[in-house]
Amino acid sequence: MNFDWHVITNNLPFILQSLKISLQITVTAIIFGIIWGTILAVMRLSSVKAVRWIAKAYVNTFRSIPLVMVLLWFYLLVPQLLKTLFDLPSSTDIRLISAMVAFALFEAAYYSEIMRAGIQSISKGQLSAALALGMTRMQGLRLVVIPQAFRIMAPLLLTQGIVLFQDTTLVYVLNLADFFYQSVEIIGNNNGVYNEMILFAAVVYFVICFAASSLVNYVKNRMA
Repeated sequence: MNFDWHVITNNLPFILQSLKISLQITVTAIIFGIIWGTILAVMRLSSVKAVRWIAKAYVNTFRSIPLVMVLLWFYLLVPQLLKTLFDLPSSTDIRLISAMVAFALFEAAYYSEIMRAGIQSISKGQLSAALALGMTRMQGLRLVVIPQAFRIMAPLLLTQGIVLFQDTTLVYVLNLADFFYQSVEIIGNNNGVYNEMILFAAVVYFVICFAASSLVNYVKNRMA
């Protein structure tokens, strides 16, 4: 079997642009997913029943439906809401914004459970000591408990980020030219080099995910 790899170098600018889209979605979803997920985790541990119920309903809802369905909901049902909410110009590609928001809200449910486990692993004496020093409960959580929970759960948070990066291939349902869709479906099909582009995409995903996994192991060893 003969392979033609020249199509990769000829289309390198398009490939890099599509890889940028995949990384944009990943980084945005990790940052906002962790922030919103941490808030949800604190809400789930609240002493107020209504607050706990709202957070629990959110987490269970997003963990019970496929990510591809969430992507379609945001793309088909709420694009105009997003434009109004974020005051976006009409020329903005709403598909990318929709994907970022959908991924962030979806991943927050998973980050929430990771952070909740991390917070619960911290001895209650830590929070009691903070309260004894005159801190409020929220100050104790923010300044004492949550930083320790982040440190403990850092490997799991990074691992979830790797899964998230792999899941960005699902944005094909929005016709959004992420790395996989651009490389395989567009460049591969249009140039008759489908097999070459699948192999190329697999290598790129392996390199990025392996490097990220090595970082996770490094963090684990540093924390051991």
